Order: sequence, then C-alpha cells, then structure tokens
Amino acid sequence: MKNLFSIGELSKQQNISRQTLIFYDKIGLFPPAYVDPENGYRYYSSSQLDYLDTICIMKKIGFSLNEIKTYMENYTIDHSIVTLRKQLTIIEQQIQELQMIRNRVEHRCRQLEHAVAIRNSSDIVALENVKNQYILIQEVPSPHTLESVSIATKECFVRSFREQLPIFFQSGAIVPYEHILNGRYTEAAFAFLPIEKIDHVPGVVKLPAGKSVFTYHTGTYISIGKAYERILEYCRNKHLHIISDSYEFAINDYLSTGDEDEYITKIMFYVE
Repeated sequence: MKNLFSIGELSKQQNISRQTLIFYDKIGLFPPAYVDPENGYRYYSSSQLDYLDTICIMKKIGFSLNEIKTYMENYTIDHSIVTLRKQLTIIEQQIQELQMIRNRVEHRCRQLEHAVAIRNSSDIVALENVKNQYILIQEVPSPHTLESVSIATKECFVRSFREQLPIFFQSGAIVPYEHILNGRYTEAAFAFLPIEKIDHVPGVVKLPAGKSVFTYHTGTYISIGKAYERILEYCRNKHLHIISDSYEFAINDYLSTGDEDEYITKIMFYVE
C-alpha cells in the first residue's frame, strides 16, 4: 500500500523480528497504522518509525516494556529528564554490581589456577601468616551431617543474594577442634562464605591476622581425615600449639567440577 510498510518490510528495515512487532501490537505498545480487514495483514506508516526508534532506544537503555509503554503515553522534555535521571541511577548501581561480580570471578579464576598448580603436591604442610579476613557463617545443626553442612552452605548463598552481601564465590566450613581430636573430621559446626569487610551485619565474623598452619586435601570430602592426621602430626613434631577450630576453605568444589576426586580443600588452624 502507498506510504505504508508491511510487517515484513518494517522487520527488515529496522532489524526487528516479525514476532517482536506482533507482540508489541498485542500488548498495545506499537500497534500498526492499518490492519487489512480481509487478511489481517499489518501495515505501518512512515510517521511511526520515530516512535519505534524511541521504543528500541528505551529498551536498550534498560527500560522494561511496561515502563516504555507508560513513559510514551505522555512524554515531554521535563518528564524525559526525570525518567532518564532515574534510569541513570539504576545503571550506576548495575555497573557497581557488575564490577563486584567481575572481581569475584577474577578471584575465583586465580583460586582455580592455584588449585591446578598445587594438585600434584597437595600433601604439603606449612606455616603462613594470614591477614584479617571476614566470613559469613551459618550454624550447622546437630548431628552435623554432610547433608546439613550442604544445606547450611546453600542458606548462606541464599541470604547473601537476597541481601546483596559482598561475598566471594567460595564456601567453607568450621570444624571444632574437639571433633578433629575425636576423629569426627566431617562434622562441621558452621558453614561459611568468605566476604568483604562489612559493618553491623549479623553473622559476619572476623578471622584475625596471625600465625597458622595449613595443608590441602585432594579428593572426596569423606576422605579428608588423612589430611587432618597429617597436619596434626606436623604440629606435634614442630611443637606447635593449635589454638582454634579448623577452617576449611573449598578451593575446588562442586562450583567448578563435577568430579569429586578433583575437589581440593585447604585446611587451616591458628597456632602458637
């Protein structure tokens, strides 16, 4: 038809699928200028192209279709300034969140690269001076089964996502020293997630800087006892006094492998 574009022509010209244009029509966002009553074909006028450009740009900026529809019912320069300023604030928040996620992914990559480097010598036991670090903890109910540890870990993740807490993409567990001495190596009292320093948040615990002893365990978690026996023997031979519970940091776990034989756990005690 004269001065009208078919849906196919508009789709090709504006690089928008026919299905999208049909959907925009159905929700009342961008109805055609004319619909042929005989065959139902949609046709659009040239005057509608600016309107469609506005929709596409608003969508690219990050507005939802409902927000775009509301905005375009009555948009003026004053209304546009308010709307775009509000969206700019949202974009800034998204940038900050993406930057945090980027840093977490980078941290995770370094962990995995370190795991690859040490997996063939993971029976090492050594001393190190650790810096202050923070963990978000979740209590594991008695009898401290592996299943309850897993559930507590999931609860930590759920809470951190809900409250947008600055966690690292790593998990861990705290096993009481008494449990270790009694051979109850897998009975953790708390699950935890390493987290950036954050004030006045319940459940966030500061691990102090200090002298520690550590080793790695490679393989299924159920077999972690041999690593504990190794680190306890080292402490006895070096006359080191263990002054804390065990802190287990998952270096390589279900988040990065489907093979439990590839699991790597760092075990750490504070000593003096």
